[in-house]
Amino acid sequence: MVEAAPWWGLLLAPALLLLFAMLAVAGDAVLSAGQAGRRVTAAAALRPLLEVPRLLLAQPRRMPAPDLLLWRIGVLTVPVAAVLSVLVVPLGDRVLADLSVGVVWFNAMEVLTWAGLWLAGWGPNAAFSLVGGYRFIAQGLAYELPLMFALIAPATGAESLRIGEIVAAQHGLWFAVWMPVAFAVYLGGVLAFSFLGPFAYPVGADIAGGLLGEAAGVDRLLVQAGRWLWLAAGSAMAVPLFLGGGAGPGLPEWAWSLVKTLVVLGVLVWLGRRLPLIRADRYVELAWVVLIPLTILQALVPALVVLNR
Repeated sequence: MVEAAPWWGLLLAPALLLLFAMLAVAGDAVLSAGQAGRRVTAAAALRPLLEVPRLLLAQPRRMPAPDLLLWRIGVLTVPVAAVLSVLVVPLGDRVLADLSVGVVWFNAMEVLTWAGLWLAGWGPNAAFSLVGGYRFIAQGLAYELPLMFALIAPATGAESLRIGEIVAAQHGLWFAVWMPVAFAVYLGGVLAFSFLGPFAYPVGADIAGGLLGEAAGVDRLLVQAGRWLWLAAGSAMAVPLFLGGGAGPGLPEWAWSLVKTLVVLGVLVWLGRRLPLIRADRYVELAWVVLIPLTILQALVPALVVLNR
């Protein structure tokens, strides 16, 4: 049974999310150094994190006639939505907000990043930044429906949108075991809404960084932080949805939740460095022709199981 977390959980949850995001950045830097043939050292892992003070002190860059209000709203929306999404993610048997529509809340916060990234692309009044915003919208049109069906599958199996009840429904058998398509599509969706790895098309080098092209200083830091915070939040949500929550032998439930989150996060960071970049138009075709039918069929499996109980 999932219970309400104490008040200090409001501080602990963002702190843990930030810690996981920092670990993901460090792991990605290590993999990048290894792929480039450079020596893997502690300095290589810390190099991206040492950029934070420089970005905080850097002067912002401005194009003529930017829409500063919309730009500010956009760059703030991405990290804030990531933090808000984990309000419904349980840590062991404790959760900050045990909403009856927890799955919908998580998905709504993820969709909110669409608006944030579009505004972050529009606000600078720059061509490449705007193209990056359009690219994310095109990418979102490809990944969102498969992701929604992937989220529907565990909710259908538990007959509830409440995250705690989804965890309880996995007693004896994790949903990842008999919903592998939904699990795989969900992990791909996490990379997509984090626009990392194969889904980094909105910030591609061919458009001079796209969404990040005109972002400097604190603006750039917020967008980059939002990407990694979303990767950490998506990894954390995979645990109660598909991996049995805090269930496991020997350790407390909260410890198993952390361990499983770290494993999922490590897999996503590794995949992000191994998979090639996917153009949005190619991914739209794959999503609508292959992934949507597969995820619909996957969602029918728990539906039939529930009907036959």
